[in-house]
Amino acid sequence: MKLSTRIALAVGFTVPVLVLAAGWVLLQLVARDLHAQQDAHLRERATLVAADARRLLRATAADRPAAVEQARERQLYASALDVGIRLTGPEGTVSGGPQPRTSVPLPDSAPRPVTIEEGDDSWRVMSVRVRGSRPGVDGTLWLFSPDTASQDQLALVRRRVVTVALLAAPMAGLLGLAVASRAARPLRRLQQRTSGLDPTADTARLDHAPTGVTEVDDLARTLGTVLARYDEQAARTTGALATARSFAAAAAHELRTPLMSMQTNLDILIEHPDLGTQDRTEVLKDLHSEHTRMLGLLVMLRELGRGDLVEAEAFGPVDLAEVIDASVADARRRHPTAEISVPVMPRPSVYGWEPGLRTIVDNLLANALIHGRSGDERARIEVGLRAGGHPAQPVAVLTVDDRGPGIAAARRDAVFHRFERGPQSAGSGLGLTLVAQQTALHRGRVQVQDGPTGEGTRFEVRLPVLGERAPSLPADRDWLIATARHPQGFHKVGP
Repeated sequence: MKLSTRIALAVGFTVPVLVLAAGWVLLQLVARDLHAQQDAHLRERATLVAADARRLLRATAADRPAAVEQARERQLYASALDVGIRLTGPEGTVSGGPQPRTSVPLPDSAPRPVTIEEGDDSWRVMSVRVRGSRPGVDGTLWLFSPDTASQDQLALVRRRVVTVALLAAPMAGLLGLAVASRAARPLRRLQQRTSGLDPTADTARLDHAPTGVTEVDDLARTLGTVLARYDEQAARTTGALATARSFAAAAAHELRTPLMSMQTNLDILIEHPDLGTQDRTEVLKDLHSEHTRMLGLLVMLRELGRGDLVEAEAFGPVDLAEVIDASVADARRRHPTAEISVPVMPRPSVYGWEPGLRTIVDNLLANALIHGRSGDERARIEVGLRAGGHPAQPVAVLTVDDRGPGIAAARRDAVFHRFERGPQSAGSGLGLTLVAQQTALHRGRVQVQDGPTGEGTRFEVRLPVLGERAPSLPADRDWLIATARHPQGFHKVGP
């Protein structure tokens, strides 16, 4: 059912109900006014008739001649005019004019006019105490006024109210339909514009000009928000699918060379069971190395995929000092001979993804443990955390220093490229790429610098600290997809 039809039916039902309700109130007011007129007339007659009733009671009590009593009685009826009267005294009852039958019970006292019913007729009745000149001559004067005229007028008003209500129903329905159809016109135009939108087939979106109708404009904004969220989710779904395909492509391409190398070594072991001990040891060492690099590559590719697919809901306040402490403790367990010092650090909170922050610290430590060894082949690493930036944009500065040979200035940007490895590196070439990816996800910056003493290398990561507003994620996250576009198989490192 159309909205305009619903409105027309509602108006067609509501208006007669309102007319009937207003008519009922009008009937009450009219009845009160009519009774007020009748009551005023009764009180006026009562004032005039009371004196004549008193004289009639005195004449009756004094046993005056019948002619006198009859004269007093006629004078009483004349003063009553159109009002019925009934005078009850010690000597009996005298009545005249229109009044209910004597069988109709009257109230004991009615100093104010009241209504009594007699079948289909009703009367307005009031009573007046008539006091004689001496005790025993008191009586009660009743005055009656037929309520027929009032009832007729009320019935007329009632019929007219019902007639108006019956006529108002179709008229209000038609008028409501016309008004509702006109009012719903902006909504129909909005429906026509949205009915042609197909978010799966084209990129056209709702073009809505404000109509001045609050509900229609709010609905248009809601539809625009829904379509925007659909586009966002569709883009994320497309990105997730592309990431999955890229993961498969990168893994297939990068694993081809080590798998072929492992197959060659296995063929050697199978075809030459009498291989010498030294040669067999070298082949097994190569197998172990290739296996380790394959496992590392898969782990790194998985982490790149997680970074490309992470949602904003995963981010929250993180104590960066706790992340550093956990990562350093784990590195010390895996490399007990390495010297990893961590001075007393401040504890800034950043708005981030804890696994991603842990990835930054873990990979910087792993890089320093492999490439930051001094001349005695012992790794000496110092991890620092301090506050930096300026008051308007404070940052947390993470530094990892090593005592290695350092990195030439010309290669400092290239170390973050995907699959970029040094000639003697046995890694996957993705460790520092993960550092760059996670730093970018956290709206930070990573740099390679000379060590603080002039030797070795310092990696410095600057991350925004927790503020009133959380930083948004980068719109384009294609580290793994770009990885698949520029693959580089890793080669076996000679002895």
